[in-house]
Amino acid sequence: MTSIMTNAAAMAALQTLRGINSEMEMTQARVSSGFRVETAGDNAAYWSIATTMRSDNKALSTVKDALGLGASKIDLAYTGMNSSIDVVTEIKAKLVAAREPGVDKTKINKELLQLKNQLVSTSESASFSGENWLLNSATGAAGIKSVVGSFNRSSSGTVSVTTLDIDTSDTILLDTADASRGILTKDVDADALLDTPTGTADNWFLINASSTVAATGQEITLTAATSDVQVDAMISVVDSILTELTDAASNLGAINKRVGMQETFVSNLMDSINKGVGRLVDADMNEESTRLKALQTQQQLGIQSLSIANSNSQNILTLFQN
Repeated sequence: MTSIMTNAAAMAALQTLRGINSEMEMTQARVSSGFRVETAGDNAAYWSIATTMRSDNKALSTVKDALGLGASKIDLAYTGMNSSIDVVTEIKAKLVAAREPGVDKTKINKELLQLKNQLVSTSESASFSGENWLLNSATGAAGIKSVVGSFNRSSSGTVSVTTLDIDTSDTILLDTADASRGILTKDVDADALLDTPTGTADNWFLINASSTVAATGQEITLTAATSDVQVDAMISVVDSILTELTDAASNLGAINKRVGMQETFVSNLMDSINKGVGRLVDADMNEESTRLKALQTQQQLGIQSLSIANSNSQNILTLFQN
């Protein structure tokens, strides 16, 4: 039946054209944005996962920055510690030279004084972002310093931040509040370092930092009256200090290595998260471009079909012509 009130063919063609146009709009949006899932309406589950993971990646980016800051502090402390080891090694060599018969100990002491000043300068200048892990002037002991190490999300969805902790009390060279807390300012018992200690304390310290709580022993310094026994005691004490400095530098080096490894891991983790999010929400541009071409062809055919369906109604007019 042919009806001028209802053009079923035109309605069917129009419905098909509407569907094609809707798919084309969706495909064009994917091509222009690059996302298959751009809003929650596209796919609520994938959009939710992607949004959460992007947020976590931003937190990891902050963690990476914090690791970089922490690595800089550790590097500076290690550099200062390593420089101090070189200076203390030189002091040890000067004291061994003072053991030679007939040497002018007062001249060697002038060299020792300059080397001590260098140690003080190194300790005071090893500061980064307001923190100095080689010098303590606070009343309390130097404590634990924390570096943000990672941002974690558990399987239950709870989040937490982990830190890398460094005990700076082991790296303090000079303590102007309490001399006993500084490697270079504290008393070291030379008698205890002997193979057969006598039991009588023989305390020496390397640097006098004018600490509020001062060391009780003798400062390592040479005069014309300094005996060979005293020089031997000084050498033993300096060697003990050198061992402690080496241990502290080793710990800083190990921590620095761990921070570097964590920094690399965080970078790789961020890349993996980005790839995972991309698999969920990114559009396949090859597929979308192919689909867009096909839809454009379908759209043209749909418009032509609608035009044909509409023209059929016009043919009825010929029935009423004379």
